[in-house]
Amino acid sequence: MTDQQWAVLLQILDGQSMDPVPIGFLVDGPWFAGLQQVRLIDYLTDSRVWLDANLRAVQRFPDVLWLPGFWAEFGMISNPPSFGAKCVWPQDGFPTCEPVLRGFEDIADLQVPDVRTDGLLPLIVSRIRQNLSAIHDAGHKIRFAAAHGPLTIGSYLLDHTPFFMGMRTEPAAMDRLIEITTQFVIDWLRWQKECFPTIDGILVLEDMMGFVGQQDFRRFALPAMTRIFASLDVSVRFLHNDAAGLITAQHLTEMNVNLFNFSFEHPIAEIRRLAGDGVTLLGNIPPRDVLGLGSAQDVRQHAADILSQLPDHRRLILSGGGFTPPDFDAAKIAACGQACRDHA
Repeated sequence: MTDQQWAVLLQILDGQSMDPVPIGFLVDGPWFAGLQQVRLIDYLTDSRVWLDANLRAVQRFPDVLWLPGFWAEFGMISNPPSFGAKCVWPQDGFPTCEPVLRGFEDIADLQVPDVRTDGLLPLIVSRIRQNLSAIHDAGHKIRFAAAHGPLTIGSYLLDHTPFFMGMRTEPAAMDRLIEITTQFVIDWLRWQKECFPTIDGILVLEDMMGFVGQQDFRRFALPAMTRIFASLDVSVRFLHNDAAGLITAQHLTEMNVNLFNFSFEHPIAEIRRLAGDGVTLLGNIPPRDVLGLGSAQDVRQHAADILSQLPDHRRLILSGGGFTPPDFDAAKIAACGQACRDHA
């Protein structure tokens, strides 16, 4: 993000009135691969393709807040390989990884990895370092440290079904697992900040917290996320959870979150009521069915509907209710901007 864009984002978070409502989108490999019309595996593994795609986005759409901006990532396999997870790279589609833990008894031997050396993390840091001059020449800086959340990482290490069952059947083991993944996330965020001092925000992607009830949320998710968002003194504390988010929304202030991207399945007025007026909302046009499969007119209509639900547009960034799909093109981006201008 440029200095001007960063200043605008901070003004939004501060509650200043923006006219028109700004637009911004959480974008990762699939959208950039679609933008460049390349295979996802090439975007994730070729630094030149990665840089060209990011530069094309920020230069072609300078009025859009692309979040987190020049994000070096490998999708869901960014973090679990640091614990020894085997990566699986399909020629087409998302890379994934296999569980590391054969059962709850293996958690006792699990250790916090070294984020400076283990897994794919050194490659993530190296990609940014290799391209930092070009990023700066384009007028942008690295603003966010990013990581998947401790529950999400834990669910990939243990596998999803036993992870959630363990909260009920093996709570002590799950406490240890989440303690380890929480410390890992904190270490990783701090290392990114140390490597790139321009970072003044953290992005945590934690969907698995949306699959637990209030009791398990309070025991397993809330303490971990509160520690993570307190681990760095930064201006932007950005949480992505596009699974069920009603419980999460109630605890955003307690977690010290000030920017929240949530599921399109929740009306934005309901999230505003639960989150309170102090949290900036990033949402919540349906990503697949509208941003991806809909027409530009569909996008404009849904955007208008969202804006009409909130009488107060402060601390609001019009966006998708989750990640941005590959088919979200220039005409649809323009439709979002036009809807905001219509409501100015």
